[in-house]
Amino acid sequence: MSVKKRLTPEESRAQALAAARELLLEAGPQAVTLKAVSGRVGRTHANLLHHFGSAAGLQKALAGHLAKAVCETIGDAVRAARAGIGSPREVVDLTFDVFDKEGGGALASWMLASGNEDALDPIVETIHQLVDDLNPEETLPGTQPVLHENTLTLVLLALGDALMGERLAGSLGVRREVAREQAEAMLIAGFMKAGVEGVD
Repeated sequence: MSVKKRLTPEESRAQALAAARELLLEAGPQAVTLKAVSGRVGRTHANLLHHFGSAAGLQKALAGHLAKAVCETIGDAVRAARAGIGSPREVVDLTFDVFDKEGGGALASWMLASGNEDALDPIVETIHQLVDDLNPEETLPGTQPVLHENTLTLVLLALGDALMGERLAGSLGVRREVAREQAEAMLIAGFMKAGVEGVD
């Protein structure tokens, strides 16, 4: 007779968030429910309630989980671009992909539509922290926040592209890649204006 391994609270929470992310990618944000996640991880509904408090709490935790993972990846790409190892296009592609292929855009729109707007706070706060960490000089009074402004535009472009990029590009008769190309040009110009060497 097999005995189910007792997980620590951190392991249980991480397992639930991994399952929630799988559900998000497989079936969309409406599939991320306490019942679906508990069924997938073989835990009780009460167990998930204990960890997240509600379905909205689970979705907010998922948003934070996605934001943290994505910002770590994007941060590495920005540092690589600055070191001449990577490129601004990699930063753009990672950002666009998290909102499109990774389900971030669908999750964000679902939360807004369901009135769970504060669930987006972890995404906003994590991106803000990443930009501050990468550009501490821009947090000083009187400094022009070039890369902060570029980050705002990049994230809004990526979110918009995820939600309606394919349909809008088709309607306008332009390539879907145009938004990424323009985001790349903006990022290169921003890096150069901010004095980041090795980026062109």
